[in-house]
Amino acid sequence: MIHKKIQVEAPGSGNQAELYTYFLDNSVEIDLNRKRPVVLICPGGGYAMTSDREAEGIAIRFLAMGYHAAVLRYSVAPARFPDALTQLAKAVCLLRENAEEWNIDKDKIVVQGSSAGGHLAASLGVFWNKPFLSRILGVPSENFRPNGLILSYPVISSGDKGHQESFQNLLGEDYEDEEKRRGMSLENCVTKDTPRTFLWHTATDDTVPVENSIMFFQALHALDISAELHIYPVGVHGLGLADSETVNCMGIGIQEECQSWVDLAGEWMKHL
Repeated sequence: MIHKKIQVEAPGSGNQAELYTYFLDNSVEIDLNRKRPVVLICPGGGYAMTSDREAEGIAIRFLAMGYHAAVLRYSVAPARFPDALTQLAKAVCLLRENAEEWNIDKDKIVVQGSSAGGHLAASLGVFWNKPFLSRILGVPSENFRPNGLILSYPVISSGDKGHQESFQNLLGEDYEDEEKRRGMSLENCVTKDTPRTFLWHTATDDTVPVENSIMFFQALHALDISAELHIYPVGVHGLGLADSETVNCMGIGIQEECQSWVDLAGEWMKHL
């Protein structure tokens, strides 16, 4: 396995993220030239922290399905938009630039995010071809274009159904600027260039309401972008894998009904 910790800086800010790689080695006995899709994981945490429960455990599960994985520990408050986004875009660039060495299929780079990490992943999905990102990074937009998104109970809307604490942490004092806050409401930012997306949520999520996933799905569907949405009838927010691997220290987070999401996402990836 190629397991590295790589520093990823947000240009101009001095803030650094850490990229942890979990790449499977090739074998002369099987296929020495094999290229695998990669899942780049953005843990949640309300843009205040990055949760361990939505990081390595998810990476290992995708590894078990034969995919490469990486976890991005991006900058959170007091870092502000667009620092985390530029770090994520730069991480995608690194995966493409090193695709040959790391045995990555550079046309199958999928960004996964949970909760506020879902907002970060979806932000790259809708903003990747905006001039400001290319200008900050100094590379063409195609270098950091994601080929797909996997969004777990994502923060999407900054409106009535939004998780306002996430946007307060993301924007800081700019949170009071209605136009800037509305600009982070991603259901309004979907374009024809947004990549195909897999989403899952629980109907009983009382932290980030299920409407967040529904609105993003509807925006994708309206533009004929391939999207798959799974709504589970029960489950609290922040389930991770929804099994004993990611249960929290208080014993909360096992929801058998929701455990199928990662296998469904793995199947979805086969059709990138």
